[in-house]
Amino acid sequence: MTSQSLKLGFIGLGIMGAPMAGHLIRAGHTLFVHTRGKLPAAIVDSPAIACASAREVAQRADIIFTMVPDTPDVQKVLFDEGGVAAGLTAGKTVVDMSSISPIDTKTFAQKINALGCDYLDAPVSGGEVGAKNATLSIMVGGDEAVFERVRPLFELMGKNITLVGGNGDGQTAKVANQIIVALNIEAVAEALLFAAKAGADPARVRQALMGGFASSRILEVHGERMVKRTFAPGFRIELHQKDLNLALASARSLGVSLPNTATAQELFNSCAAHGGKGWDHSAMVRALETMAHFEIGQQPG
Repeated sequence: MTSQSLKLGFIGLGIMGAPMAGHLIRAGHTLFVHTRGKLPAAIVDSPAIACASAREVAQRADIIFTMVPDTPDVQKVLFDEGGVAAGLTAGKTVVDMSSISPIDTKTFAQKINALGCDYLDAPVSGGEVGAKNATLSIMVGGDEAVFERVRPLFELMGKNITLVGGNGDGQTAKVANQIIVALNIEAVAEALLFAAKAGADPARVRQALMGGFASSRILEVHGERMVKRTFAPGFRIELHQKDLNLALASARSLGVSLPNTATAQELFNSCAAHGGKGWDHSAMVRALETMAHFEIGQQPG
């Protein structure tokens, strides 16, 4: 599929979307783009063709990718006046790579299918680094034949690409991913805060733990952020709050208790209350530091 130039659309060119779109451009595909803000310089300097609306993108492209922050944003991009649905003709494919509600995703898919078009939900994990390095994990929900047609394009953006099930199942996998990530951030934060308050060097503790059973990608990347106090996103706390809201709301509807997910969300809420909704989610440690009245890196009193 990628041996020939395809007419692709990409809507949403933020921290994640811009580098993802860049990989499609560098593979030689014709890319029609639209974003609600200013076009990133890398996209302006590329052969990408800017469109005035999501509708125009859908009119000109055969496969349309969307990468926007939240469920209402996807609904607006797809179904508002001037949205993707207004520009679709039968046989086209919509691929939503945002992280949104699994329940609403099923509704969106049904509406797109009713227009004679295919729909995949394909949320990603790996953050800005993964987007830039084309190493994202991509969790896909939809028809297997459609997935196989689009897979070569996913392979330009990611490494671990899995068809989880039908429409909505990709989003369910992403919610599960965000539960695990949040709880791992909380565990690493508690461990490093404990070590620092006990008088140990948190950087050396992290180094020691990296060689044992406690080793994880979170300890490697976000543990370093906690030690070095580098909390520029990354992945913003407000976006992880959104994902955990999806987890907790879905759990309520399923009659499932997620007590530690709720605790992680309260720690994010504390950070947001202190002006930190735009911090990287590794800054959850700041909520724990506030309660301890001690910051990693301080000398214990």
